Amino acid sequence: QMQVVESGGGLVQPGGSLRLSCAASGSIFATMGWYRQAPGKERALVATITRGGSTNYADSVKGRFTISRDNAKNTIYLQMNSLKPEDTAVYYCKADSAMGGVVWGQGTQVTVSS
Repeated sequence: QMQVVESGGGLVQPGGSLRLSCAASGSIFATMGWYRQAPGKERALVATITRGGSTNYADSVKGRFTISRDNAKNTIYLQMNSLKPEDTAVYYCKADSAMGGVVWGQGTQVTVSS
């Protein structure tokens, strides 16, 4: 059974940093990534990373967020720097199985506020 478990959300002041982690299990995963959903908005891509390390970022986070991956641990990370109030959202991890199928995490809340 495939599953992902996110951790690392919380409350941070504008300009601060947070690091999210997502541990996947139950398969070999190809592309993994982070998405976020703010109140009243649709879920949107933040960043993705392939098994080979190729990355893709939303324009709004380029230069501030960094996605990385440890294939041995089936884990991805999202280092978020220079956080802004508009980064406030529930952040979801998504993992695409190399054998087909997709799994989403439960989400972790990130709140940027003074």
